[in-house]
Amino acid sequence: MKKVITYGTFDLLHWGHVNLLRRAKEMGDYLIVAISSDEFNKLKDKKSYHSFENRKMILEAIRYVDEVIAEESWDQKVHDVVDHNVDVFVMGSDWEGKFDFLKDHCEVVYLPRTVGISTSKIKDDLLEVDNG
Repeated sequence: MKKVITYGTFDLLHWGHVNLLRRAKEMGDYLIVAISSDEFNKLKDKKSYHSFENRKMILEAIRYVDEVIAEESWDQKVHDVVDHNVDVFVMGSDWEGKFDFLKDHCEVVYLPRTVGISTSKIKDDLLEVDNG
């Protein structure tokens, strides 16, 4: 079985996220999604609208996702890849080169982002409507 892993916050889920998950799943048989815990988001000074448990529940309902785990720190990626016998690590192309250190443990793939959508764009659009 070929295992794939990807990481993210996955807050305000949108079609760009679904495209990433679909393309990641197409690279193997089993997709693991590691999502930032609420505590890790605080360390990164990042706020999520949805709690970890709610984001986990949403992702588990997506047909491409086989397992959801918590990301608690920047350093856990090698540990996750080794412990879960991961064959392919997938991230969006905005992270190009940042995870090449994982090439010692698995294949690393950076997928192009879906044009025209991002969580930041959604937040900006909502603020514009609210202030408009």
